[in-house]
Formats: sequence, structure tokens, C-alpha cells
Amino acid sequence: MATTATNDAGTGAGAGTGAGTARRVTTARKLTVLGRAELTLLLRNRTALFMALAMPLFMVATVQASLKEMDLGKIGMSVAEAAVIGGTGFILLLVVHVNLVPAYVSRREELVLKRLRTGEISDREILIGTALPSVGLALAQLVLLMVASVALLDVGLPERPDLLLAGVVLAVLVLAGLAVVISAWTRTVESSQLTVLPMLLISSIGSGLFVPVELFPEHIGAAAQLLPMTGTMTLIRDGWVGASDGKDLLVATLTALAWIALSVFAVNRWFRWEPRR
Repeated sequence: MATTATNDAGTGAGAGTGAGTARRVTTARKLTVLGRAELTLLLRNRTALFMALAMPLFMVATVQASLKEMDLGKIGMSVAEAAVIGGTGFILLLVVHVNLVPAYVSRREELVLKRLRTGEISDREILIGTALPSVGLALAQLVLLMVASVALLDVGLPERPDLLLAGVVLAVLVLAGLAVVISAWTRTVESSQLTVLPMLLISSIGSGLFVPVELFPEHIGAAAQLLPMTGTMTLIRDGWVGASDGKDLLVATLTALAWIALSVFAVNRWFRWEPRR
């Protein structure tokens, strides 16, 4: 009897594990199929592809030019390092956020999201699958930026790769989440060119992409710490040069997590799955 019970328990556990694996495989397969379809659409959209590939490189050069007249020595960074850090932020901002807002709006207005919801794929899988190509493209560009920076700009390897990775992951979650939220208030793909501007301008100016936050006046810098990308940029900067203490890193992480939580709440509350009328 004991042997039988053990065998039955083992069989049940195996079945449970098999079911869990099957669910994971199914989810991965659905995300792969949806991500491949979204990648095809991205490659066909020349405007979006230009924004994803050419604009970040242009912005890196612009950031480097804007920093040449600044005294970065007091914050422990060279012009090349500050340009790479700012370029990292611009790649994430342009490739992830600016690309995803019109993508979600387009899929909604064309009833793609509504049709997908009638199948087996979950709401979360739909949103993640739509974001996968942009996120993958951004990560590939970040790898190229890192290699080019070390090889050509005399920038050292990241001092804290763990912080750099954490900053990039949190930035992707913040920017993708806010893209979903903003798409809910965007009526058309054309109007998305306007609705992405506030996030683009606020992050570019206030989150340390053009000018490191440490160079801001004290009261302005304190307010800038609360912006969506500032916390993630602090982690990314410290991943490269290791300039902040534990308290600053904790505040940066909590700020990023707060924006992610706020985005999740807003998506659950206001995201539209059907066309706006």
C-alpha cells in the first residue's frame, strides 16, 4: 500500500510538473508567434524602423556634442562616458517607448487586439508579445553601443554590470508600461506623434540624458529624481562608472518600481482593447 501511494504521489507530481511545463511552453510559443508577427510589421514600417535604428545613433552624437563645454570632472565622468550613458537612455526611450505607443494604437484601431482576445492568448501575453520586437531591437543596439564605446571611444568596461542590467530591465518595464498607458489616451496613430512628446521631452531634459542630473541646481535636481526615467538612468550610470552610494541606488530603484506599479494600475484601469469612438 505504501509503495502504491508513493507511486501515485510521484505520478501526480510528475503530471503536475508536466502540466506546468506545458503551460510555460505554450506561453513561450504564443509570445514567439506574436513577436514574430510584430517584428514583420515593424520591418515594413519605414518610419518606425528609421526611428529605431538611425535616431538613437544621431542622438548619441548630439549628446556628445552638447557635453563638450560642460565640466564633468566634478561628477567623476568623462564626456565619452556621459555620452554613452545618455545614448543608452535615448535608445531605450526611442526604440521602446516611442515605437510602442503607435504600435498599440494601430493594433487597437485595426481590431487586432480585440481579435486576439477571443483566442487562447491572455491579455498580458498580448501586451508583452506586441512589445517584444522593439525591446529586442533596443537590447541589440545597446550591445552594439557598448562594444563600440569600449573599442572606439576609450570608455572602460562597466564597473557594475549587475546595476547596468538592472537599470536597463527596469527602464524597459517603465517605458513599455507607460507606452501602454499613453496609447489608451491616443486616438490615432498620427496623433501618437504628439502624445509621445511630453515623455520624450521630460526624460531628455530632466532625467539626465542630455545633461547629468548632478549638474542641475539642487532644488531642480531633487524634483528631477521623481521623473519616470531618472531612477533607471541612475542605475545605468552607476553600472558604467559606479558613482552613487547605497542610499541613492535604493531611492533610484524604489522610484523605478513605483512608476512600474503606477503603470500596471493605469493599464488595468484605463487601457482600451477596442477602437476609440
